[in-house]
Amino acid sequence: MLVSLILLLSPGCTYFDEISGEENVDATQQIDPIFGCTDSEANNYNSSATEDDGSCEYDEPEPEPEPVLGCTDSDAMNYDSNATEDDGSCQYMETIPCNGLVILCHRTYDQVTFPETHNSYSTHEDNIYYPASNHRTGFQAQWNAGMRAFMLDTHYLTTADQSASNVRFCHGDSDRGFSPCTYGAVDPWNWLSNLESEMNSEERDIVTLLIENYVEPDHLKDIFDDVGLTEMMYVHEMNSEWPTLIDMINMDKRLVVFWEQSGDSGHPYFHDFLTHSWTTNYADDDTSSMDCENLRGDVNQPVYHMNNWLKNQAGLSDPNRASEANDVDFMVERAIECIELHQKRPTFIAVDWWEEGDVVEAVERVNLMELDSD
Repeated sequence: MLVSLILLLSPGCTYFDEISGEENVDATQQIDPIFGCTDSEANNYNSSATEDDGSCEYDEPEPEPEPVLGCTDSDAMNYDSNATEDDGSCQYMETIPCNGLVILCHRTYDQVTFPETHNSYSTHEDNIYYPASNHRTGFQAQWNAGMRAFMLDTHYLTTADQSASNVRFCHGDSDRGFSPCTYGAVDPWNWLSNLESEMNSEERDIVTLLIENYVEPDHLKDIFDDVGLTEMMYVHEMNSEWPTLIDMINMDKRLVVFWEQSGDSGHPYFHDFLTHSWTTNYADDDTSSMDCENLRGDVNQPVYHMNNWLKNQAGLSDPNRASEANDVDFMVERAIECIELHQKRPTFIAVDWWEEGDVVEAVERVNLMELDSD
């Protein structure tokens, strides 16, 4: 035993050196990394991975919702509480009247009632006298009073010369073998020029003409061209919704023209009265006979005339009973009957001898009524 110990301790012995060297090799040996996804937020997170290899996978992010476009201003008329992004469509209540009342600006044309004169040009002031006349005073007085719808009749001055320069406003027909202009004639260029001037002065008013036309369409159109009204003429597509007054004002299409003849694709601004609108009876014997039934035209159309004048025993417009027919309360009560029957206001209340009574006041009262259809 003693000999063995002496040998181990003797210089040059290598046994312990070999053991110590093996331990050092084990301590410094490199450990291979474990590659994988080291992000605990990832779907394929590997808790055993020691080194990230860029393989992490994540759920696709939820797409941003599509914006809901609309008016986001709660003060606007068309505010949309569901809108998340404003699209510039906000509309605000007008503060300047349209046809005399602010509330009319945002009503469609067919939901407004307009005061109208029958045979507007056929007046004593225009040198047409009874029995051919329908009023005492002419265009300017009618306009100043608030009339914004006018019934006109176009004929040739003589049946022999049917040229464009011979077109006139005259009351009657040619069935007797001669022109009704024999009873009196009004220059349409002068009359319509005055209308054009007033429309340019009152840029917030919509005007309507109903023309009983007996001249060539091109001849009629030439007059509108000559006086500068053509650019103002609104063209309505059949059975489409009528625009609001403010829309028509903003488009500067403030003149609506109907004529009592078939539609003409070459002249779309002249609307066929009997397809685009309808009318009640006219020239009744007495006020008790006046009703709201359709006489002619398409009763399914929203535009209609409530004709409101009486005839005498000779079948002529009766000036002696105009105050009865044009009584404000009577016209309003009759308009209410028409509203109840047709669920909308009459578009026009048309009168003879407008100086009697007050059709403008009656129309205002009808327009101030609140209806479900507004």
